[in-house]
Amino acid sequence: MKSDKNTLFQGDQVRGALVQSFIKLDPRILFRNPVMFTVEIGTVVMLVVTVFSLFNKEQGSFGYNFTIFIVLFITVLFANFAEAIAEARGKAQAESLRKTREETPARLLVDGKESLVMSSQLKKGDVFVCETGDNIPTDGEIIEGIATIDESAITGESAPVIRESGGDKSSVTGGTKVLSDRIKVIVTTQPGESFLDKMIALVEGASRQKTPNEIALTILLAGFTLIFVIVCVTLKPFADYANTPITIAAFISLFVCLIPTTIGGLLSAIGIAGMDRALRANVITKSGKAVETAGDLDTLLLDKTGTITIGNRKATNFYPANGVNKKDFVTACVLSSLADETPEGKSIIELASQGEEKAIISAPANSVFIKFTAETRSSGLDTPDGIRIRKGAFDSIRNIALKAGNIFPNEVEEAVKNISSNGGTPLVVSQNESVLGVIELQDIIKPGIAERFERLRKMGVKTVMVTGDNPLTAKFIANKAGVDDFIAEAKPEDKMNYIKKEQQGGKLVAMMGDGTNDAPALAQADVGVAMNSGTQAAKEAGNMVDLDNDPTKLIEIVEIGKQLLMTRGTLTTFSIANDVAKYFAIVPALFMVSIPSLRALNIMDLHSPQSAILSAVIFNAIIIPMLIPLALRGVEYKPIGASALLRRNLLIYGLGGVLIPFLGIKLIDIIVGTMV
Repeated sequence: MKSDKNTLFQGDQVRGALVQSFIKLDPRILFRNPVMFTVEIGTVVMLVVTVFSLFNKEQGSFGYNFTIFIVLFITVLFANFAEAIAEARGKAQAESLRKTREETPARLLVDGKESLVMSSQLKKGDVFVCETGDNIPTDGEIIEGIATIDESAITGESAPVIRESGGDKSSVTGGTKVLSDRIKVIVTTQPGESFLDKMIALVEGASRQKTPNEIALTILLAGFTLIFVIVCVTLKPFADYANTPITIAAFISLFVCLIPTTIGGLLSAIGIAGMDRALRANVITKSGKAVETAGDLDTLLLDKTGTITIGNRKATNFYPANGVNKKDFVTACVLSSLADETPEGKSIIELASQGEEKAIISAPANSVFIKFTAETRSSGLDTPDGIRIRKGAFDSIRNIALKAGNIFPNEVEEAVKNISSNGGTPLVVSQNESVLGVIELQDIIKPGIAERFERLRKMGVKTVMVTGDNPLTAKFIANKAGVDDFIAEAKPEDKMNYIKKEQQGGKLVAMMGDGTNDAPALAQADVGVAMNSGTQAAKEAGNMVDLDNDPTKLIEIVEIGKQLLMTRGTLTTFSIANDVAKYFAIVPALFMVSIPSLRALNIMDLHSPQSAILSAVIFNAIIIPMLIPLALRGVEYKPIGASALLRRNLLIYGLGGVLIPFLGIKLIDIIVGTMV
């Protein structure tokens, strides 16, 4: 999946796009783009006029008409090429995906017996077995076992992942490979409907439909086209009144230059490139609408664990009780954690090995390790010489101490309160039912996450942290990470209710999830991003799938969506602005001979009506391929606020859209003027 993100044009893609540019000349295909369809009609008319001019000079010379015809033909080809090269980039990625979808042998399980079938024969509900070295034949859910899976064929990441039954990491994808162990998998899709099949169809653009914004803009451009049809038609009686003969070539050239051909030629390419940029970020979007919606988001729901925090709490400090030697206390903490396989337990040993009071890291022989249970809410060990060490929750260890007739030190209780109020988790340690001190565990905020939330805030996006922590801890983490709001002690229905509440207020909401319990909220959200490692239910409910399983990817998706909207808006501004310049190039030149007072409007001082027309249509043609790289790469987005962004774009693309054509047309006129 990973590809060279810096290469816009590759030789094989360009060759394929050139072929497609001619195929797309089919009126049945081009009809979907009303602007370029009218240019194609004008090109056909000019072909007839060119042939006519071989025998009759009434409509101008053959060379002049032929040049106009060629330039108009190239204009349509350039527009087709813009769309074709955008599609080619997606199809190149689809080809690499298709290689992973080859027929794969599957070990089908029927009545406890294995039989070898091909992957295309598997049906929804079938159960198959995979062992070390086997390729997974199709999408499914693990119903028994645990395995290491190589998903590099799909995600491009070389690091293997763990998949197991009974959790949110039970989903497997066809085309991936089992690296270790044995699993039983139930098929969750019908033949031809696997996740990989859908990915290929989406990447190739077979399922791409115009988004509502794109349809609205297409209608607007069609309206502009109709208006300029009327404008050009009304010029005929004005020309007759001014006794100025205007050829068909002049009328068609004026029409083509006035209609928004630039954005008309690039509109489809911009939409396809937006989905392509999401794909290059390893996000599969089920529709272009999802990418656009991401650009208009108002609210973003993010899980705390793994998104805002690193994912596991870490020991950050040791607080011994008064009169307790710190080294002895740290040693007790280590001994109580030797059998603790949790990340928190391992972090206690790690912290102890780094401090000044380095503790022993081995228990006495024949020690009995006490495992954590939900009933005792503590763990530890008993040594052969009668030492009993326990580590656990504050109330659990306090009860142990008080029951034995020991006091619970005030300074330890105060430390517990301070740790809790700072968003941490206190673990109290005792020896022989006497409290030794407290360990502080903290959620580690991911580096740079606060800056990313500030970036979203500048975009106008409200961030909401979702966590199962108590409100006090949740508030501390939310403040430290810089999120705008939080949902504490969150249950699945809390996420759904929050999304509905925001939507009822007219807000667009996004969230990311990976579990079956996230599916309702993913479906309810305007943008639902499911983890590729998550359950099939989550992937079906969302309208995007993140192949990298990166919980912070939502932030990147928002920027991609905003970049898509901004690219379309800025190029539309540029297109309409340069139409103004082309108007001042052609109209005064057409009438300045018969109406000398119009010479004042010929501010570019163009050589003649013929050179003005040729210069304008040539510029109109070449500006499209010049803007293709910008349409594919996208206009750089900076979170500087909507009003500042509008001013910047109007200055660069509005004013630039007026000035660049003046300069370009004048340069072309200097060259053409010597030839006409």
